[in-house]
Amino acid sequence: MGSITANSLKTRGVSAIAEALTRATEALVSVRGKDCYVVMDLEHYQYLRESELIAALAESRSDLEAGRFVEETVDEHLKRLDELA
Repeated sequence: MGSITANSLKTRGVSAIAEALTRATEALVSVRGKDCYVVMDLEHYQYLRESELIAALAESRSDLEAGRFVEETVDEHLKRLDELA
């Protein structure tokens, strides 16, 4: 994974990010020597988001197949949520 210092980002701007991303799909941004942020190109970000959605869908399907769900009206659902709080 690439790395960018906050100072480099301040002085070089987006070109520092672009350069770091030529070597890896993600780059760490460090502030005062501590890794604080991750930057990536939009295509990679969209891929990760899609992967999260696919995983959530698979989990939901698994829950449905295993019977881990509740059928209820909106009012019943809101009442159940109030009881959880």
